[in-house]
Amino acid sequence: MYSFLDINHIFFTVLGYPMSYVEFFGTLFNIWCVWLVAKNKILNWPIGIIGVVLFAALYWQIRLYSDLLEQFYYFVTGFWGWYVWTKGRRDGVELPVNTLKRSAYLMWGAIITGGTVVLTYLTTHLHLWYPAYFPEAASYAMLDAFTTVLSLVATIFMVRKQIENWYLWIFVDIIGIWLYWVKGVHLVALLYVLFLAIATHGLFTWLKIKRAAQKE
Repeated sequence: MYSFLDINHIFFTVLGYPMSYVEFFGTLFNIWCVWLVAKNKILNWPIGIIGVVLFAALYWQIRLYSDLLEQFYYFVTGFWGWYVWTKGRRDGVELPVNTLKRSAYLMWGAIITGGTVVLTYLTTHLHLWYPAYFPEAASYAMLDAFTTVLSLVATIFMVRKQIENWYLWIFVDIIGIWLYWVKGVHLVALLYVLFLAIATHGLFTWLKIKRAAQKE
C-alpha cells in the first residue's frame, strides 16, 4: 500500500511526464466526485472520501500542507454530507437547493479572511514545530491557505445545498490551475481545468433545479 501511495511509484509516462499511481487514481476519483455533485447525486460522498485519502498522500509529499490539512477536513465532512443528504431522502424531505442569506455574506467573508491568516501562520511554522513530519517549509503558504479556507467554506455550502458553493469552487479552481502547474503535478493542474468546467456546469444545473422548484 505504501508503494502505491508513493509519488515516485510511477504508473506510466506520458509526453515525458511521470504519472504516479496516487496522482492518477486520486485525480480519477475526484473528477468522478465533482461530476456527481454537479448532478446532485448522493454517491459523490463515498467516491469523494476515496479521492480525499489519495490526495492527502499526494499533498504531503509535495509540501502543500494547507491542502494536506484540508483533506482531513474533507474526510470528516464527507461522512457528514453523506449522512445529511441520505437522511433527507430517507425521511422523504430532501434538502432543497437554496441560496445563502445576504445578511450572512459579511460573516463568511470575515471567516475566510481570518481563517486564511491563521492557517498561513500555522503552515509556515509546521516545519519548525514538527520537523520529523514536515521536513521542509510550506510552498506558497498564503495562497495555499486562502484556497484551502475557501474550499472549507464551499464544502459547508455544498452540504447545505447552497448555490454559492459553486462560486467559491470556481474561484478556487482558477487559482488551483496555476498553483499545481508550478508545483509540477501537471495532471492535478489539468484536473482543476476540468473542475472549473464541471463547477460552471454545476452552477447552472443547480440554478435550474432551484428555478424548477420555485415553479412547483
